Amino acid sequence: MSHSPIVLVENARILTQNPQQPSATAVAMLQGRFVALDEDARRLPADRRIDAGGATLVPGFNDAHAHTVWFGQTLSEVDLSAACTTTEVYDTIAAAAADVGERDWVIAAGFRPRALQDGELSIAALDRAAAGRPLLIKHVSGHANTVNTPALWAAGVDPSHPPLVDGGEVVCDSTGAATGLLDENAMRLVQQVLLPESSTEIAAAIEKATAHYLSEGLTSVTDCGVAGGWIGHSPREIGAYQQATRHTRMQIMPTIDALHEIAGHSADGYGYGLDGGIRTGLGDEWLQIGPTKMFMDGSILSTTAAMAEDYLCCPHRGYFQGDPAEMRRQALGAAAAGWSLALHALGDAAVDLSVAILSEIIDTYGAPAIPHRIEHGGVVRDDQLAAINGRPIVIAPQPRFVHAFGDAVIRVLGEERAAFSYPARRLLDAGLILPGSSDRPVTDGAPLQAIESFVTRTTQSGQLYYGSERLSAEQALYAYTAGSAAATGWAGRKGQIMPGQLADCVLLDRNPLQVAPEEIGRVQVLATILGGELVYGEL
Repeated sequence: MSHSPIVLVENARILTQNPQQPSATAVAMLQGRFVALDEDARRLPADRRIDAGGATLVPGFNDAHAHTVWFGQTLSEVDLSAACTTTEVYDTIAAAAADVGERDWVIAAGFRPRALQDGELSIAALDRAAAGRPLLIKHVSGHANTVNTPALWAAGVDPSHPPLVDGGEVVCDSTGAATGLLDENAMRLVQQVLLPESSTEIAAAIEKATAHYLSEGLTSVTDCGVAGGWIGHSPREIGAYQQATRHTRMQIMPTIDALHEIAGHSADGYGYGLDGGIRTGLGDEWLQIGPTKMFMDGSILSTTAAMAEDYLCCPHRGYFQGDPAEMRRQALGAAAAGWSLALHALGDAAVDLSVAILSEIIDTYGAPAIPHRIEHGGVVRDDQLAAINGRPIVIAPQPRFVHAFGDAVIRVLGEERAAFSYPARRLLDAGLILPGSSDRPVTDGAPLQAIESFVTRTTQSGQLYYGSERLSAEQALYAYTAGSAAATGWAGRKGQIMPGQLADCVLLDRNPLQVAPEEIGRVQVLATILGGELVYGEL
């Protein structure tokens, strides 16, 4: 009769993330879980012994906010991430267009409009570069796209008389003609031509992305927005996750657009969800449905985030993605059907609305099994943190936003309000759970880079970005492991190296708690273990 092998990792510097036993030198794994530490582990009859050679072992990293399908697709799309001039963009598009059929779409990703040193893109120049082919350029923010004239016509949009869009904008020039820039909900005009994508395409993107995750030590990732809205790829996207050969543990957030009113017994009351009563929590340790995602507003740098006061750069306050009363109705309906809510809110006015809605939901339906969330929390005031304290609400920030966007945020908001942007230490001081996340592919999703940004909070120009929000390396590592587990409803089951928890861990060439802060991102992943099995590297 066969038995499950016991794997022992010894001669390691283990950072357990368990405050009761913060360090160890040996750990045993059996049937996908940690079963013992130190001498208890060494006494077990190990089938395989691994000498870590003094390397550092930490729990598997957990990105609580990313976009896996989107990221996987960028690995195969035209890459504009390095473009610093309009000429570079045009030349790259022209080269890509030459490699596809005359009627095929050219799809590019990673575009950073603020990186251009010589002005804005011209729709006429994009038309010439694509040589008659429809063109879609995805901005790295995820809140805007740039298209050309054939793409607009393909979507049924007359470039000289574009429509008004609720919760978005087809940006026009002084003559009223479309410039090619589509903000927020206006992106759907062109996206709908390309959607839905096939389950095979989506599954391939998932497989590419999750294979990449393992090389960075990511063992758990939450995909924040699937199956509907401008961020979804197909109504069958959840099925594509089941179809794919996934290389990491995944939690997925269906967008509120994918939900609808559902019938049932009169005793069940009003419900808003997926067919069959599917809701937050369905699944297992490998694939689970998380909260439903709702966009309250847009992006700070696009000035589409809903602010309580005018932007410094322009005389308006941004806008909500829909009618606040209708968004409240949808959120309450989803909560009534058992869903946790994840509300995208960048501006402080959007955070105000999110706190009000989530507080009403909690007062009405009680605490959810998986915490409600406010995604990003781009600008969060202290009074808002006080209102959240003690409630099952998580704010999920992205530390790499400081590096990628901090300089520009100061220009858009001004020093006084930027001081409340991208909080980290204030969340801990307010007693909130702090997860680690990236919003990949909006920013670099490498977890050690993000941990470094939590600690250094330096912008691309090297400026210290409100240093009072800096974390210690210990706090940052905890956020990206146990903190993310708690934020996604897995506290006590993963995120720490201790008996009973899932055996997900990462072997590093150096101790990230002992290197200089600016060196944390350069620490190398030697091996990744998922469920007690080696899935990346060598041991």
